[in-house]
Amino acid sequence: MNFSNVGTLGALPGKRNDLIAILTRPNEEMRRSGCLFYEVGINDDEPDTVFIAELWESEEAHRASLQLDSVRAAIAEARPLLSGEMGGYRFSVIGSPLRG
Repeated sequence: MNFSNVGTLGALPGKRNDLIAILTRPNEEMRRSGCLFYEVGINDDEPDTVFIAELWESEEAHRASLQLDSVRAAIAEARPLLSGEMGGYRFSVIGSPLRG
């Protein structure tokens, strides 16, 4: 069963684009570890917020990805840019009208 993590990260004022640059850096390791979809977005009504939608082969694949050197390095690099405001949802994906 696929696993989804959809959420928001608060950036310090003026640091949103720096955070986006880290989050959108190509990472083939994530794909190999089971990441099916990882999209980063913005909403100009919330200039210090970054939106992220992830789809993983499983919750275990997502959890294991947090131990990858590349992911740990990105987290460490991004941490000083974060305001501490976070939100979101995690859920098991039951199905989709777009996939068989």
